[in-house]
Amino acid sequence: MVRMMDYGKYKYKAARAAREARRKQHTTQIKEVKFRPGIEDHDYEFKLRHARRFLQEGNKVKLTMMFRGRQITHPELGRQVLLRLTEDLGDHGKIEQYPNFEGRQMSMILTPLKD
Repeated sequence: MVRMMDYGKYKYKAARAAREARRKQHTTQIKEVKFRPGIEDHDYEFKLRHARRFLQEGNKVKLTMMFRGRQITHPELGRQVLLRLTEDLGDHGKIEQYPNFEGRQMSMILTPLKD
């Protein structure tokens, strides 16, 4: 059985459906928050709030620990700060990529928890 249809009307409806689907989708971005090993409590809390907000918005967060000069000889200090961050953000996100070194930077990625 063959059905006659208005091809222009069909293309119009398909384009509208595609535009509506595009409007409703949420693209996840990777937001970066940078830290240093000797970060003070206030600065830590300030950046923690930013990371928490990014996770609540549904974005991934890249936590970067930057080492300068002789700080590179004590990577365990930077790792401690990153692990403290994951504990503080545990109710909002989970670890996607564990801390790893890239030159003078150590970074890890957190993803938001699905509700």
